[in-house]
Amino acid sequence: MASEGAREHRVEVLGTILLAVAALAAAWSTFQSGRWRGEQALEGNKAQAARIGSTKASTRAGQLTQIDIATFIQWVNAESAGDRKLARFYRLRFRKEFRPAFDAWIATRPFTSPNAPSSPFVMPQYRLAKTRQAALFDAQAAARSASAGHANDNADGYLLAVVLFASALFFAGIATKLKSLRQKEILVGLGWVMFVSTAIWVATSPFNF
Repeated sequence: MASEGAREHRVEVLGTILLAVAALAAAWSTFQSGRWRGEQALEGNKAQAARIGSTKASTRAGQLTQIDIATFIQWVNAESAGDRKLARFYRLRFRKEFRPAFDAWIATRPFTSPNAPSSPFVMPQYRLAKTRQAALFDAQAAARSASAGHANDNADGYLLAVVLFASALFFAGIATKLKSLRQKEILVGLGWVMFVSTAIWVATSPFNF
């Protein structure tokens, strides 16, 4: 069995090493937590920008749809009234995106066929670029929000690691103040257990450089 002097020396050495490595690990975890907070803020800003883009695109799509509806109604009224010249006037002013849907709708013989679609707006050919753009922005916003959430989780994890490493530092530091060798061994041992388990967890966590 090791002498009391050897045990005392071993505890002091282990305590000193623990103080050094736990301090370095706490500093590294603080750095990583800060990096992930920055990543969270960046991704959150990108998600917000995508949401704004989606809102603008959706609003514009709604405005363009209203234009299509208005000109289509005027065409219907002129066509129903038998005013071919006025109907042609409105038809020539259909927007380019609206024309494929209108032509496909006309091909269904809506004025004579009871099974024809109710309007060009229910036709699959009616597709607005702004609507697709809004959907793309929505997908980007969702992806950026997920990335921001992931970064937040990592930042919280590293912040917890800082607390755990600081606890290991506390055990190592308080052990030097005790007179009982047995108590010193217990505290230093607890400190090392906490440090090693936390270090393994941190080593398997994602890094952000």
